[in-house]
Amino acid sequence: MPRKDAIHQAVKNALVKDGWTITDDPLFLEYGDEDMYVDLGAERLLAAERGSEKIAVEVKSFLGPSALTELHTALGQYQIYLAVLEKVDPDRRLYLALSKSAYDELAEMDTFGLVVRRFQVSLVVVRIADEEIEAWKK
Repeated sequence: MPRKDAIHQAVKNALVKDGWTITDDPLFLEYGDEDMYVDLGAERLLAAERGSEKIAVEVKSFLGPSALTELHTALGQYQIYLAVLEKVDPDRRLYLALSKSAYDELAEMDTFGLVVRRFQVSLVVVRIADEEIEAWKK
């Protein structure tokens, strides 16, 4: 089992406050001979005729010495999980969760905006101290 990120519980609590039910912690994915784990799986009921919305959330704190190196790792994981989810659970949308402070720092980097747009990374920005969602960026 993978180690939980420093902000894992705060992100989980923020999702619950936002109306999500955590269904998997972590969300197990299997493709071929490889097993992998996205940090969280969640579901939210929509209007009766629309069913439910399912998401997978990869949590990243960006606490390492280099934000760019952390971005490399996060983007690599995101792309792998996205490709696997398209095959094994195509109705589930993938998000990268990060703290508002990390988002604010990364947003100052030209590279961050470029890769988020280029690779269409969906983000969930969390105010960690409040354990609340600041923004969903699709």
